[in-house]
Amino acid sequence: MRGNCATALHVCHPRSPTRYGFAMPTKPGSTHGRRRPALLVVGILTIAAGHLVHFTMTDAAGQLAADALYAVLAYLVIALAFPVLRRALVAVIAFAACALIELFQLTDVPLLLAEAFPPARLVLGTTFAPLDLVAYAVGVVAACILDGLARRTRRESPTAPS
Repeated sequence: MRGNCATALHVCHPRSPTRYGFAMPTKPGSTHGRRRPALLVVGILTIAAGHLVHFTMTDAAGQLAADALYAVLAYLVIALAFPVLRRALVAVIAFAACALIELFQLTDVPLLLAEAFPPARLVLGTTFAPLDLVAYAVGVVAACILDGLARRTRRESPTAPS
């Protein structure tokens, strides 16, 4: 007998979205509504920090920090676009996107695009560097961990009575 399946579709239904990495909100007090504005603010701050690091720290450590912030921003953009995805899936998608863009630099296309439209250099880069992949991994893992801590904090914070 299915019993409570109508109210707990995500648990009972064989094609449950949770099977594909989605965590559907089940409680009226879901934090998804508060998550997007927070992700947007953190994304804007990450862009500012990334530009500051990119344009002021020209040494290798600065470039790696900028690459890690680039990966953090990728994580935030994906989490903002798809707030119900599990953190691990967001992290995998963000790293894959960063890695694909880095591998794209093995062609001359990003360099040609950057010459035609200089801001494209900030998004696509121009030169392949294997160490960038490590920086992306560090950035994505850090974003995933911080996202988990933020979600835990939001869940534990008291909500105002209705």
